[in-house]
Amino acid sequence: MSRGTKSLKACMKCKALVKPEEEKCPVCGSTEFTYEWSGIVIIIDPERSDVAKMLNIKTPGRYALKIGV
Repeated sequence: MSRGTKSLKACMKCKALVKPEEEKCPVCGSTEFTYEWSGIVIIIDPERSDVAKMLNIKTPGRYALKIGV
């Protein structure tokens, strides 16, 4: 998925990608979202993932690499 994709929105706090109908981030509880994001990473096992550790992701899911683009 790339910039301009409106099928998901990104949490402004943790960058988790969620469906547009979500009102609260299931990862951090924030209610602030943006459709302006780019890049995507999917974390399946944050305990074993070096990428998750680099990005400080502790919960499995889809995340934007950059928000507010």
